[in-house]
Amino acid sequence: MTEGGVRVSDVKPPPERLYGRPRGHTLRPRQERLLQAALPRLRFPVEKASDPASVFGKVPDQIWLEVGFGGGEHSLAQHDAHPDVGYIASEVFENGLCSLLSRVVPSGQEETSSVPDMLKLWDDDARVLLKALPEASLDRMFLMFPDPWPKARHAKRRFVHPHNIALVARALKPGAVWRVASDDPTYQQWVEDVMAEQTFFITAPPAQERPENWFPTRYEAKAIAAGRQPLYWTFTRC
Repeated sequence: MTEGGVRVSDVKPPPERLYGRPRGHTLRPRQERLLQAALPRLRFPVEKASDPASVFGKVPDQIWLEVGFGGGEHSLAQHDAHPDVGYIASEVFENGLCSLLSRVVPSGQEETSSVPDMLKLWDDDARVLLKALPEASLDRMFLMFPDPWPKARHAKRRFVHPHNIALVARALKPGAVWRVASDDPTYQQWVEDVMAEQTFFITAPPAQERPENWFPTRYEAKAIAAGRQPLYWTFTRC
């Protein structure tokens, strides 16, 4: 049983649409140029999804995917710390995309500057990419402080969802790790309930302190400043 009397087994399938805002405040000219000129040069080409290793500048040792990278600080920290990993960072919120792009593309060089050859961006629904990738093609996946969708009627909108677990498991290699973090009590309980009823992943109690080899995010900092307790899960693909 979960919040508001909603059972994990009874929750509706996730809708074939995205909820939430695709854009926040009005984009500035620099941000518009980033989306128009820089993003296409970093976008993961879905037509090559059947061979994801081929889209990077060199054959990656591993391929990692982050779902909903927010401001991009976690994605860039992982990319910088693991230069031989092919990193796919997924986000649909345009302001978040601009935040990451502005860190790797100098102003005035949106069309001409070099871009990281081991980093690709996906600006569509992450589920579309997960369906397009081959089975057992990802070595690691991240879901860091997702939108909590705190009301019971929002359960079908959450990425941690009974119908999405199989989709994630399909794309991950045996032994691959899925890291999940949340500071929202409703989402935390939901993760526990959903993962307790699945058989694709080995589960363990979440850490209450960010593990040593995890990188911080702005959402984590806001949560701690507001007095909320983040939890950090590591799920291992069976």
